[in-house]
Amino acid sequence: MKMTLKLYAQLGEYLPENAKSNQADIDIQPDTTVLDVLNRYKVPLEMCHLVLVNGNYLAPEVRGNHVLDSEDHLAVWPPVAGG
Repeated sequence: MKMTLKLYAQLGEYLPENAKSNQADIDIQPDTTVLDVLNRYKVPLEMCHLVLVNGNYLAPEVRGNHVLDSEDHLAVWPPVAGG
């Protein structure tokens, strides 16, 4: 199955080599969770502040249980600091 992984700001360095514009189409197996994808690409979990699947926010406690589907879009942003 194919899905889209989008990693923003400094998290973009964890995308595979075929990534363009902070996103990459990746292959996943059935029953793959959000946490599975983040671990597969070695994205530091403490840097996953805002996690959306198809535009819907996923709290940290459900990321290990949320199973992704073909054509899903997983988008992740790190914490943002500013002033």
